[in-house]
Amino acid sequence: MLMRTDPFRELDRLAQQLMGPGTWSRPSAMPMDAYREGDEYVVAFDLPGVTADAIDIDVERNMLTVKAERRPVATGDDVQVELSERPLGVFSRQIVLADTLDTEHIQADYDAGVLTLRIPIAERAKPRKISIGLGSGRKEISG
Repeated sequence: MLMRTDPFRELDRLAQQLMGPGTWSRPSAMPMDAYREGDEYVVAFDLPGVTADAIDIDVERNMLTVKAERRPVATGDDVQVELSERPLGVFSRQIVLADTLDTEHIQADYDAGVLTLRIPIAERAKPRKISIGLGSGRKEISG
């Protein structure tokens, strides 16, 4: 069997154990991707193990805030945890959105542990052609 070791993963796990889970006043970061697809920006957040009702999305002016909480799996009296590496607690990410994005029409979908936000580009920011009008004709100067 081949085993790969990622020293950064071990450092992250150690830091998480030392600092404890994220709290609402000191949340942990969540990984994300952002890209443009046609006339909208797409932002995807990894939130495995988080239920949809534990996700909070807010937009204030041009600041997008996503907060989520991963709660511990319910355990009974006869359950003994042998290993717990998945981080629990509160995760948060803030993104400053450009003025050219339409924050009134953000769409959010949550599927398979990935929260996907689609933010359309505002109509005023889309490229457009400007037509050139022909004046009232040429005028000659006679003297």
